[in-house]
Amino acid sequence: MTQSYSPVIGLEIHVELSTKSKMFCQCSAEYFGKEPNSNTCPVCLGLPGALPVPNRVALDWCIKIGKALNCTINVSTKFDRKHYSYPDLPKGYQISQYDEPVAINGSLKVGEKTFGITRVHMEEDTGKLLHVGEDSLVDFNRSGVPLVEIVTEPDFTNSDEVKEFLQELHTIIRYLEVSDADMEKGSMRMEPNISLRVVGDQKSDVRELPNYKVEVKNINSFNFVKKAIDYELTRQAEILDQSKTPEQETRGYDEKTMKTVSQRSKEEAHDYRYFPEPDIPPFVFEQKFIDSIALPELPTAKIDRYVKELKIKEIDARILTKDFELVKYFEKVVELSDLEPQKIANLVINSKLATNVSIEEFISQATKLLSTKKTDMPTLMLAIKKVIAENSDVVTNYKAGKLSSLMFLVGQVMREMKGQAEANLIKDKLVEAISNS
Repeated sequence: MTQSYSPVIGLEIHVELSTKSKMFCQCSAEYFGKEPNSNTCPVCLGLPGALPVPNRVALDWCIKIGKALNCTINVSTKFDRKHYSYPDLPKGYQISQYDEPVAINGSLKVGEKTFGITRVHMEEDTGKLLHVGEDSLVDFNRSGVPLVEIVTEPDFTNSDEVKEFLQELHTIIRYLEVSDADMEKGSMRMEPNISLRVVGDQKSDVRELPNYKVEVKNINSFNFVKKAIDYELTRQAEILDQSKTPEQETRGYDEKTMKTVSQRSKEEAHDYRYFPEPDIPPFVFEQKFIDSIALPELPTAKIDRYVKELKIKEIDARILTKDFELVKYFEKVVELSDLEPQKIANLVINSKLATNVSIEEFISQATKLLSTKKTDMPTLMLAIKKVIAENSDVVTNYKAGKLSSLMFLVGQVMREMKGQAEANLIKDKLVEAISNS
């Protein structure tokens, strides 16, 4: 690399919603594992004369995602036809949104940095191509499933930021309970747009975007997104070093070679020939309706509550809130037991007790484990005396100010007591015995 470059990365994230029916017809939205092309009808196959009817729940959930990402919800929104020719698109166009999306101008803070959300809009998913030998087969079961697209600003400067952002977004989607966001099933798919700006270029001072971008399509793993971005940044830098401009194109990520591969030249908006969907009238929402769509307690608010009200360490609160199912389990244990929340958190985080048992069984096991041990004090004092005698050099180090030596002695006493004494009690009695020796 002969020049210095600054990465410019934006994201497009597609999230399939877990509604009962598809976006514009009554076919089941649960297509995974079904016989190919068994979950279709004239609407999702785009047959002549079939008319789309929007899914109310899907629109509500799209608004919910927009609100969770601090977006402005547009009072007026409409659907558009996005035209392109591809085997998995039976109509020859996709019903999507162009100039009047559901939500715009949002943000999501991850760590100390805030990333801009350009838009959140509603569309229908396409069919799925299957490559068998030299044949390409099409399964239309997925065609028409409600799909929310989240588009970010190009605010990312490295793959680590992207990975952390996507993990936080994934957690939020799960908290909203609008999608299982199962990436192995394709319920959440990520597409980074990647380019490089030459550092020192006058254009970089005004944040003007590079004159090209490469989109890597349909990645279903946080780690693969990171690897694809890192590979692309190296590949593009090598091209720029030769005073050439990387091709503006769509690429795929090959998980086996860990490289991106060219698929097709990247389209511009005008290539899609957008125009308003004539079969679906525009929507005008009353503010009262928008306000009625409530959000659950999201991860950031939950962390604050755990720290302030439950007195849980912040680092433990952050670990707990990453897993939505674990959070629900933890809160039920706290609600139904008198156990100290921090001690419950310790058991869960350190896997000292399994969380695949019933709440009642977990509480029973936790109560036994956390119950105060009845300590035989004469036996404890004999154990302390023995440990001090056998570890005189460690005792000397402790007296000289090496505090870690004390914890070693505590461990030795606990071993002598076979766990029948609390660590804090052992520590106090050790300090007392050493002081008197």
